[in-house]
Amino acid sequence: MTETLDMAIRGGRIVTPEGIVTGDLGIRDGKIVALGAVGTIAVTEIAAQGRWVMPGGVDTHAHIEQMSGMGLWNADTFETATRSAAMGGTTTVISFAAQASGQSLGDAVADYTARAQRGAMIDHAFHITITDTSVAEFEADLARLIASGHRSLKVFTTYNIQLDDADLLRVLGAARAHGALMCVHAENDAIIAHARAALIAEGRLSPRDHARSRPREAEIEAVTRLCHFAEYLDQPIMLFHISTAEAVAVIRAAQARRVPVWAETCPHYLLMTEDILDQPGMAGAKWMCSPPQRTRADQGALWQALSDGVLHLVSSDHAPYRFDETGKLAAGPTPGFPEIANGLPGLETRLPVLFDAMVSRPGGAGPEAFAALTATQPAAIYGLSGKGAIAPGMDADLVIWDPDREVRYGPNDLHDNVGYNPWEGRTVVGWPAQVILRGETIMAEGAFHGRPGQGRWVPRAEAPARPQPPEARA
Repeated sequence: MTETLDMAIRGGRIVTPEGIVTGDLGIRDGKIVALGAVGTIAVTEIAAQGRWVMPGGVDTHAHIEQMSGMGLWNADTFETATRSAAMGGTTTVISFAAQASGQSLGDAVADYTARAQRGAMIDHAFHITITDTSVAEFEADLARLIASGHRSLKVFTTYNIQLDDADLLRVLGAARAHGALMCVHAENDAIIAHARAALIAEGRLSPRDHARSRPREAEIEAVTRLCHFAEYLDQPIMLFHISTAEAVAVIRAAQARRVPVWAETCPHYLLMTEDILDQPGMAGAKWMCSPPQRTRADQGALWQALSDGVLHLVSSDHAPYRFDETGKLAAGPTPGFPEIANGLPGLETRLPVLFDAMVSRPGGAGPEAFAALTATQPAAIYGLSGKGAIAPGMDADLVIWDPDREVRYGPNDLHDNVGYNPWEGRTVVGWPAQVILRGETIMAEGAFHGRPGQGRWVPRAEAPARPQPPEARA
């Protein structure tokens, strides 16, 4: 190479899909152009000896500037959410373009596109959330949006925005016809309603009772049903935020039958249990999410499923609500659990807590598995071209990790607009020292350098890939 590089990262331990390369990485025009011994001079030189050079995180499940089914806006704008994501090492996010009742899909996407163009400081795409199939020109609108690059859809089987089975099959059929992936929040609404009514009748309304209000059977039934829908139409689906060992077993069995099922989980299911809800007063509301955290046995099953390829990625499911009258306590200072917004922030903490668990701790899965689950596989599954891996020709979206830095999370030390940290008191080893988006540093040693609107929409040209059958993963 004779041309001057824009940036050279020298002497790092570079994690690529083909293995770990100790050496240099060269960047020009926002792309990775060289790996290994890169002798060419560069405008910017970064010393990375003793540090890991990883692909920028790809978080494919985050709620940003969105209204909940309870009618509450979540706490983050695209500006605050993507700043927080970048501070934690994430350079690409897929959030939701959520359809309101009676709204056309085109209008929903246009609304969220304008919001992201104003504020997003990292690259992004959208899942189109479908809540009303009765609007005019529904299928024509959906086909047009998919063809334009919005290749993933989101549906619910619970809440007041759920689709019935007929509409689930209708949307799944449209995804098959036009080349999209249908993502599902899979819980059985009738089981949840039955459990909630029983708890209300008993006067059990505290945050700790939230876990019992969403029984594991609700997830198991809906996951089973959606696997059969995918099998019936032979169309890939993505099952969001798997939390139970039994759901893992259902997915494993479906995959053994060659059903095209992708599935994810989240850090709060891997590293928290339902005991986190048992806090003084209303404090447990901070950790309320759906599905709820489960048991240690479930954690073991989830980790095993990530290891053997039954689960394919770890997302944050960032769903930010402040612990005040604008969010968790909107119904009053002591609301019952049915009145409390569900969700917790995770865009900034997903990567550090997983790096600590997978790379820093003895017996962890290691740096290559960490990069695969948090960047490479999410980008590949969702068709995010140029993202998620370190290789020549890919976007220079990179994180330089200091493996020795130890950080203890505080009560309110994140860069979102939530006002609390659900990992308060947890110490992590390993920390993002520098974050690079398309060859430009947007965070270095705790200082943020991004700009609102800097992030770009990532169109997805191809229909999503199908999962490999189990024998191909062995």
